Amino acid sequence: MSRGPNRTAAMPEQGLSLGDLIDMQIRQNGPMSLATYMGLCLTHPTRGYYRKADPLGVKGDFITAPEISQTFGEMIGAWIADLYFQMGAPEKFTLLELGPGRGTLMADALRVATRATGFAAALDLKLYETNPVLIAMQRDRLAAYAPEWIDEVETIGSAPLVVIANEFFDALPIRQFVRRNGKWYERSVGLSHGKRSFGLSPTPYDEALIGEAFATADEGEVAEIGLAAQQFMGQICRLIAPRGGAILTLDYGHAETQPGETLQALARHTHVDPLAQPGAADLTAHVDFEALGRAARMAGLIVYPLAEQGPFLSSLGLAERHSALATANPEKAASLATAFDRLTSPDQMGTLFKVLCASSPGLRPAGFSAQ
Repeated sequence: MSRGPNRTAAMPEQGLSLGDLIDMQIRQNGPMSLATYMGLCLTHPTRGYYRKADPLGVKGDFITAPEISQTFGEMIGAWIADLYFQMGAPEKFTLLELGPGRGTLMADALRVATRATGFAAALDLKLYETNPVLIAMQRDRLAAYAPEWIDEVETIGSAPLVVIANEFFDALPIRQFVRRNGKWYERSVGLSHGKRSFGLSPTPYDEALIGEAFATADEGEVAEIGLAAQQFMGQICRLIAPRGGAILTLDYGHAETQPGETLQALARHTHVDPLAQPGAADLTAHVDFEALGRAARMAGLIVYPLAEQGPFLSSLGLAERHSALATANPEKAASLATAFDRLTSPDQMGTLFKVLCASSPGLRPAGFSAQ
């Protein structure tokens, strides 16, 4: 699941581990920003986390909503089909998924959406992915829809565009700044006694560039800024604006920009030290949905009030779908109930995961109240 732009520094490899290469770069050039470190860990051309094996599932490092239940993708499929008709059922439209994983979400979504009259003939499916292992899985699951894989979103044509991004933005590199004596200093990754460690840049950062949301932060607090996510969101929304369409992004994060540190590393479903084994663990941070919404507005789209995943899925008919499946497959009733709870319960994914939608004017995406 390659979930972000490829931005890596060129380094000699010669059979070294990614950790060795990073340490070498630090010794040569000094400490690197956290954003640079994350970019290398996740998207290094040969050793990056999202350039290698399948990270999903029980045997992987984490499980996403589409792998929990087929009904998650089915609800997204119904949402896409409804939007297709709202756009006037165009003869051609592009459906783009960012970081499509194993292709599970899109396969479940299109199983539902292609039942809509004219949808299958109009569909131009694009997948933003670079992991060869996952591409092979996507090809198997989605062959019937003739997908095209892209690694630059600018290559998309001019047809109306619908974008789906499930757990994509959380894995884009972030920058962290720490408040010290009334000034902001960027967090970096360097070496201390031969081991990777966090440090701070000796030069204070321009406070005006940090933003007003952090103006009253206390001593020692962290300003976490997802600049890469904001830039990528703006890029996508500028593509949508002139042609019409929408973006739907589901991820874990906070509704408003606020101080706090959320960087985490996961390996085998367990939290690990983000500096310990570069390229061997998933590095993520909570999404700042306020910042993403701001980027979408600046691109000319309408941004709808942020929804929580549980109520959003329920508004699309998730409970009814689970009930129908349980009736048809009574032996699966218990597992369906568990999946429903995991997707919607406030103490599971129901409230931590948020849903942001931005669209061109004149549309009313399902599951969202008026602006």
